[in-house]
Amino acid sequence: MELQNETLSETDNGAALMHSALRPLDPSTYQSAEQASALRPRMLVLLHWLTALFLVLGVTLILIRDQVAGRALRQWLLEGHRHFGLFVLFLFFARVAVRIRLGKLPAAEDSSRLLRIVATLTHVALYALLLVQPLLGWALSNAQGKPVHLLGATLPALVGSDEDLADALTLWHVDIAWLLLALVSVHALAALWHHFVRRDGVLRMMLPKPRR
Repeated sequence: MELQNETLSETDNGAALMHSALRPLDPSTYQSAEQASALRPRMLVLLHWLTALFLVLGVTLILIRDQVAGRALRQWLLEGHRHFGLFVLFLFFARVAVRIRLGKLPAAEDSSRLLRIVATLTHVALYALLLVQPLLGWALSNAQGKPVHLLGATLPALVGSDEDLADALTLWHVDIAWLLLALVSVHALAALWHHFVRRDGVLRMMLPKPRR
């Protein structure tokens, strides 16, 4: 009976930790708006940095592939690029689900209406590109007559084999990649501007924090 009670207690503790990771933070529990804005749920922070990591790894692999010889190595790098692209796609859906679960988050700062609109539009554009770019890559592989694999499983084809379509998708995939890079750069520069110029908590709120 004691062992059963201990097991139930551990299960309850695990569920409580998961709930706390997803629970929106109440700004009224902090002494200032800056303290509230310096915090974000751990799950949201984790998904944010995983997305950034997978984007960097996917871009790195495809750039290395363009510089090396050897069919086997190039194919391995391409498969890695595809996998990280698919990971970004799945993280997109996870982030959307978490944001819906969390609802409206506390305001990060006291900024002008124009800055808030620009920030919102930038985030919406980033989310849209994080959805579109992996799907373009998936469709591009199918149009080239190549199946897309994920951890050994073959994914269904989005389009049929079509050389003309493959050429068009290649151009779109490259153009979207440059656009995504530009938006990510703007996003990063804006965070640095907030941190070093405005000296507010916008950057700190998305940094990993130790569990208390």
